[in-house]
Amino acid sequence: MKNIKSRDKMTRLADFLFEVGMLRKTPRTGYQFLGSGSESVADHSYRVAVLGYVLADMAEADMARTVFMCLFHDLHEARTGDFNYVNRIYNRSYRDKALRHTLEGTGLEDKIYPHWEELEKCESIESLLAQDADQIDFILNLKEEHDMGNPYAATWMESALKRLRTEQGKKLAETISKTDHKEWWYLGPPPSWWENKSGPDEEE
Repeated sequence: MKNIKSRDKMTRLADFLFEVGMLRKTPRTGYQFLGSGSESVADHSYRVAVLGYVLADMAEADMARTVFMCLFHDLHEARTGDFNYVNRIYNRSYRDKALRHTLEGTGLEDKIYPHWEELEKCESIESLLAQDADQIDFILNLKEEHDMGNPYAATWMESALKRLRTEQGKKLAETISKTDHKEWWYLGPPPSWWENKSGPDEEE
């Protein structure tokens, strides 16, 4: 009888990569309460990893460790789904068990799982930065929803700002909360572009 334990390492790596792909199809569930916005766990995890890189650079911390924690912080949700704050009142997610089963037989157990343990302990500066990266990605989305007219996003953002743990995270998030989400592209071209919309590219 076939089972996971009978599969060779290469097959388990293929299984693992298929499972990682499930994060593209796994929605983040808190937005149903906010009333607007949506994203998959994979969408979220990518920017969290980028945020980890940025925050670790700001803090002069170990960038690789921080990014690794960010990259895999929600990997278990391919099996458990995303539990929002309301879900957690009534349900329990066995995140540790799910992650161990995901990694079993891949040869990655001793490479990925220690980053998960470090993240959960919240003792190292890298783990605190990774925790902040998780929150700041949410803050970025809330700022966008607020700019687009959702009045509830401001209240949610106020709560999320209080959860930040590092000076670097607080500083970055405070700036984000005051920055219009569209200005980076709208103010980029010369004003004449919005009128002409054609013609040769201008030199910088």
